[in-house]
Amino acid sequence: MADARREPDADPGRPSDLDFDGFYAAHFRSLTVQLYAYTGDLPTAQDAVQEAFLRALARWPRLAGAGDPLAWVRRVAWNLAISHWRRARTAALFLRRYRVEHVPAPEPDRVAVVGALATLPDRHRRVVVLHYLADLPVRDIAEQIGVPEGTVKVWLHRGRTALAARLADKEDETWRSSTRTR
Repeated sequence: MADARREPDADPGRPSDLDFDGFYAAHFRSLTVQLYAYTGDLPTAQDAVQEAFLRALARWPRLAGAGDPLAWVRRVAWNLAISHWRRARTAALFLRRYRVEHVPAPEPDRVAVVGALATLPDRHRRVVVLHYLADLPVRDIAEQIGVPEGTVKVWLHRGRTALAARLADKEDETWRSSTRTR
C-alpha cells in the first residue's frame, strides 16, 4: 500500500522512498562511472564503490534516517579510491627504491683470483687483500694487525708466491681443457 501512495516525481535517492536494494540499484552505476573517470581504472572504481555500499549497508538504518546517504556513499567511495592510490604509490616507490638490480656475472679471472685467495692461510690472505685491494702500505698493515713490518713483508711475499702458483695451475688447466675441445 505504501508504494501506491508514492508520488510519481519522488526522488528515488531519498531513503524514505527506497529500501537499501533499490538505493544500491539506483546509484551503483553512476558512482562507478564517476570513480572510473577519477581513477582511470574500472576494477578499482568498482571495488571502491562496492566497499562504500557495504559500509553503508552496515549503517543503513542510521543513514536512511539522516541527511543524504548518497553523499555519504560517494564520499566514502572517493576516500577509498584515494587510499588505494596512495597505497599503490607507496608500493611503487618502495619497489623503485628496493628493486633487485641485475649484476653481470663475475669475469672468469676474478673467480679464479677469489678461489685462489680462499686457499691461502688467513694471515697471508689478509695482508694480500689489505695491500693490493685496500692499497695500504706495509707500515699501515703492520700497525693495523699488530705485527712487525718484516713479518708483513714475509707474509705478503708468501701470499703472492702461492697465488702465482695457484693461478698458473688454473691457467694450465684452462689451456688444457680448451685444447681438448678443439
